[in-house]
Amino acid sequence: MELAYYSDYAVRLVNTEEPARGKDALTSVEAVRDLFGPSQSAARRATDADVTRFRSVRARLRAVFEAADSGDERLAVDLLNSLLLEFPVSPQISGHDFRDDDGRPLWHMHLADHPSNATAGYAAIAAMGLAFHLTEHGADRLGLCEAAPCRNAYLDTSTNRSRRYCSDRCATRANVAAYRARKRLEAARPDLPEKTGLAADSAQPSSAQGDLRSDLRGR
Repeated sequence: MELAYYSDYAVRLVNTEEPARGKDALTSVEAVRDLFGPSQSAARRATDADVTRFRSVRARLRAVFEAADSGDERLAVDLLNSLLLEFPVSPQISGHDFRDDDGRPLWHMHLADHPSNATAGYAAIAAMGLAFHLTEHGADRLGLCEAAPCRNAYLDTSTNRSRRYCSDRCATRANVAAYRARKRLEAARPDLPEKTGLAADSAQPSSAQGDLRSDLRGR
């Protein structure tokens, strides 16, 4: 398991809440355990007390994304460093079942389960994974979805740093909304040049689709 894998832990936790919609999926110990994915040994340590603790860590991780998304790189780093100090990781060299063509282990860094509690273990991994992504790719690669009211977190892995949405669904929704807004403006302004009127009726759908294709290629 590579360190880059762990960056998804932070995104996974942050996106259990949609503040603008008043939705929170983190309401039970079962929801906490689901966050661990295949790491069942760590998930089994979760108790009801971890629900509140996970929510606290979630708020702090979202603050990191908010700072990065607003361009305050130093604040994002400071907030993340505070998490790293509070929840230290336990790195180990691991080979698991991965071997090269000659049968030799493919050694790599692995973050061991935290012996304290489920929250400490998850927070340590999430903070370390996010720190790895930030230092390798830059703070501007941490973003929040621009398709209001969604403000889900995402990690931009596009080659040209162009990602703006958390998912294909939000990208499509935003492009459709922009197209409809343009059409409403045209209807309200009949004095606009012809190219934004009838000629745009056939051009705008393909333009919206092109925007979407461009956005998706940037991922």
